[in-house]
Amino acid sequence: MDYDRNDEVFSKVVRAGKRTYFFDIKSTKGNELYITLTESKKRVIDGQESYQKHKLFLYKEDFQKFEDAFKETIEKITELNASGKYKTDNYKNTETSEDISFNDL
Repeated sequence: MDYDRNDEVFSKVVRAGKRTYFFDIKSTKGNELYITLTESKKRVIDGQESYQKHKLFLYKEDFQKFEDAFKETIEKITELNASGKYKTDNYKNTETSEDISFNDL
């Protein structure tokens, strides 16, 4: 399959209550990959359904920094949860033990 500029190469949807998250890999006209992270929240205003969206663009030069910060943040949450000071639910996905790495893109 050939991809034109800004074409979607891969998409992963995560449904989370009233929010839906989209993890999309797209390609530029120069065939460089980038990621868009989109949060979509369903809203009803005056009886009309609409979706409020927030989008983040992540470019290849920032993949490693983003991955490092994300991992550090999750590790800190684990540490803080273990302290017993914060109320939390088990947030780990028990369906898979596969690690996500932006280096795989």
